[in-house]
Amino acid sequence: MQNKPPQFDKRLIRRSFERAAASYDAAAVLQHEVCKRMNERLDLIKHQPATLLDAGSGTGNALPALRARYPQARLVAFDLAFTMLQRGRERIAAPWWKSVLKQKVGAICGDIEQLPLASGSVDMVWSSLALQWMNDPDKAFGEFHRVLAPGGLLMFSTFGPDTLKELRTAFASVDQHTHVSRFIDLHDIGDILVKRGFADPVMDMEPFTLTYSDVRALMHDLKAIGAHNVTHDRPPGLTGRARLAAVMAAYEPLRRDGKLPATFEVVYGHAWKPLPRVTASGKKIIDIKPAAT
Repeated sequence: MQNKPPQFDKRLIRRSFERAAASYDAAAVLQHEVCKRMNERLDLIKHQPATLLDAGSGTGNALPALRARYPQARLVAFDLAFTMLQRGRERIAAPWWKSVLKQKVGAICGDIEQLPLASGSVDMVWSSLALQWMNDPDKAFGEFHRVLAPGGLLMFSTFGPDTLKELRTAFASVDQHTHVSRFIDLHDIGDILVKRGFADPVMDMEPFTLTYSDVRALMHDLKAIGAHNVTHDRPPGLTGRARLAAVMAAYEPLRRDGKLPATFEVVYGHAWKPLPRVTASGKKIIDIKPAAT
């Protein structure tokens, strides 16, 4: 993989999403839509997990649909920001203890790149628009593979390289600092899946274009969902008025029909952790299927 993206400061990621928990749902229009479309894709996949991990669950926007689809499964919401998990608890049911006892929903606060879960302990990993915050996607997918039981399903979405390309270009005309995150390419993700031992990966991409009255409105929405610039290569201090004005001027030629476009490239994928081909003692496992009648 080339052009390794700038590294994130995980402390700042956590702080950013902690602060955005209350404003997230109102601003996360695209995130909610992607979550809905991911759930619709499950209509074509036959799988009944006993335990399902929502990795990067945020405010729990996927939990109601996953609960409805898999009513017997134990759901585990997992996120770096504790206040996001609290919002997810409220979305499922209140008070929290009733949710645990009656609906089998758990919550864990932690880092996807170091999942505090036993190997082979979950039957499905769902991760909607969280992987773009990983410093090492290879490690994150390795963790997904580790915690999945054989025959388990990984279902995910993330942002591709064209995401916020207009804002990135506008900032690049002003200085050489990192203002917009770099996102991993679909083909690189496919390579990682194979490297990490996943089978039958299926991936595709869908572009979205949101429109805004001005650059400030776009940046306001990004702040409301916690999407701050939290890379180690970020510029020191706040963006000054002169610099922001220059960014706005660089963005302005893209205006169409009175609105400025903001591109989001959404990458979808799913893959399986294959069943073992040999026993612990090294004997080959032969899968015998009944003959068709």
